[in-house]
Amino acid sequence: MHRSTRSIPGRRPRAGVRAAGTLATAALLLPLLGAAPPQDAGPAPSARLQGAFAAAAAEYRVPQSVLLGVSYLQSRWDAHGGAPSVTGGYGPMHLTDARTAIAHTVAHSHAEGDARGDDSRAPLKATRSVPTDNQLPARLKTLTRAAELSGIPAERLRSDPAANVRGGAALLAAAQKRLGKPLSGAASDWYGAVATFSGADDSATAATYANDVFAVIRDGEKRTTDAGQRVALAADPAATPRAAQLTEMGLRRTDTSDTECPRTVSCEWIPAPYEEFGEGDYGNHDLADRPKDQSIDYIVVHDTEATWEQTLKLVQDPTYLAWHYSLRSTDGHIVQSIKAKDVGWHAGNWYVNAKSIGLEHEGFLAQPDSWYTEEMYRSSARLVSYLAKKYDIPLDRQHILGHDTVPGPTTSTIPSMHTDPGPYWDWAHYFALMGRPFHRAAGANGGVVTINPDFARNKPEFTGCAKAGEACAPHGSSVVRVYTAPSEDAPLVKDIGLRPGGQDSTIDVNDMASRVSTGQQYAVADRKGDWTAIWYLGHKAWFKNPGKQPTAVGAKGLVVTPKAGATEVPVYGRAYPEAAAYPAGMTPQAVSPLPYKLLAGQRYVIGGRTTGEYFFSPTFDTSTHKVVKGKDVYYEIQFAHRVAYVRAADVQVVSSKKS
Repeated sequence: MHRSTRSIPGRRPRAGVRAAGTLATAALLLPLLGAAPPQDAGPAPSARLQGAFAAAAAEYRVPQSVLLGVSYLQSRWDAHGGAPSVTGGYGPMHLTDARTAIAHTVAHSHAEGDARGDDSRAPLKATRSVPTDNQLPARLKTLTRAAELSGIPAERLRSDPAANVRGGAALLAAAQKRLGKPLSGAASDWYGAVATFSGADDSATAATYANDVFAVIRDGEKRTTDAGQRVALAADPAATPRAAQLTEMGLRRTDTSDTECPRTVSCEWIPAPYEEFGEGDYGNHDLADRPKDQSIDYIVVHDTEATWEQTLKLVQDPTYLAWHYSLRSTDGHIVQSIKAKDVGWHAGNWYVNAKSIGLEHEGFLAQPDSWYTEEMYRSSARLVSYLAKKYDIPLDRQHILGHDTVPGPTTSTIPSMHTDPGPYWDWAHYFALMGRPFHRAAGANGGVVTINPDFARNKPEFTGCAKAGEACAPHGSSVVRVYTAPSEDAPLVKDIGLRPGGQDSTIDVNDMASRVSTGQQYAVADRKGDWTAIWYLGHKAWFKNPGKQPTAVGAKGLVVTPKAGATEVPVYGRAYPEAAAYPAGMTPQAVSPLPYKLLAGQRYVIGGRTTGEYFFSPTFDTSTHKVVKGKDVYYEIQFAHRVAYVRAADVQVVSSKKS
């Protein structure tokens, strides 16, 4: 969805949320597959935050390991400069104060577009609403409660990391007392209090969260935070989860009977409706038979720009749009609403919709310099790893797409394509959690680079987070900006599809024209000193890549270039079949080139090879649905910030390596 404008793109929301069904508490979780190793501490940073954890633990008689473990699962001990998370959480303990966060949020304007992304049906219009304070659940108001318990003013809890840690310790101690448990020094005695801290209202999610915290306590962790603080949690193998404490908490049981989720996450089934509502109109997804009738090639990462409660209402509204999975920020809880075999309306490109699974991550503040919780990253990474294995989807940035990397299907749709999850989604950490960290795979002669800046240290300037033209707060980012020459004084690369009039690109947080993102791969076009040029949008695009703080690392692979004798070849936003492949009576979808050209001598990294397909489903009656398969072959390429497609007949495949 749009990172910057609204909730889920679609029609009017409808009141009412279906009650969740019943089922069982999750079992003890397995450790996260491929979790990132502790970061190198670096040269003697301050230990003030470590001292704050020790002092707060002693003051409130909370085991320091419990306090550190909970904080790591919330924020990885980062303070984020006092900025709120996507659900209004502040500081290392992620104390939530959604009311204050919302009060400082400015809604962003952005073209609505057609979220379904298919001209066989009319475009949908979106609505957006902001919840009132009495609509916010207790899990989004924990900072207020911490202020009452600790006596620390709310402003200090938001802005002072040490005070924030004290507030978190006060919450844990209060939960322990409420459960009738002793303020003991044994971490195992605090299982119920840790589960309570999650804010979950169901036993499966509370157990998942607490088990994750205890896995961190058992294994230990250490890292240097975004503020340069060195924090360590010594491993405690004796910290054993006491899951029996959950039975005393009176939490609801969730319906997991129809879910397609790994056992290592908390997941429940709240179905999206497939209903007809007059004049041949229907919603809010399409029934299909994937992967039998067509392959699932992509997973698309979105954020919702809606509260959790709004998100669930919308996905259950037949006049709205639906996606496959929703993930809650505070505790990583997952709701599945569409079977993976069926097609959701989420990507704004019908070809990608038909070939993808959509994951919506909670985030209602429309605050682009917000941050995402560690528990949501971990839960999402587990889900993506599971789906990728099940459907044979490569774990790379050409197949695990951000909504902001999905191409416009036609020229007219390019300006309305979406920008979530935005420049502050930590792709490096996300892929490390999936056991696929980005790393150097070749030297300078490999001919390809993988974008891989240090997220915490990489802080490109952005504007427009709160007001057009106004500077955003400095923030770690996955994004690297590209220029027309090897100088930060040079103009930014222009996107004629985004701005047909040739206007200059900007550094607005939603301007996708001149940026590359962590994990994306590009063919090298040139090098000069600390600068590297790549082929991008049909031009050389330069980015700063100094040896002491590189923003990209060497790689190699297969690339495409125009066939011999061709001066240019067209670029497409969808891989549709040729007209002759459509049956009689069905109007062929145009194989519509975008306004870009792949020019002779240029090279672009191949993401995959596919044969043209189109999923025809304009009516509620599924008997008319058909997957049209053609003979034309396409290559997916990393053409700009977004992926694109070229016909195999127009290009030749060569090795990226340079002799």
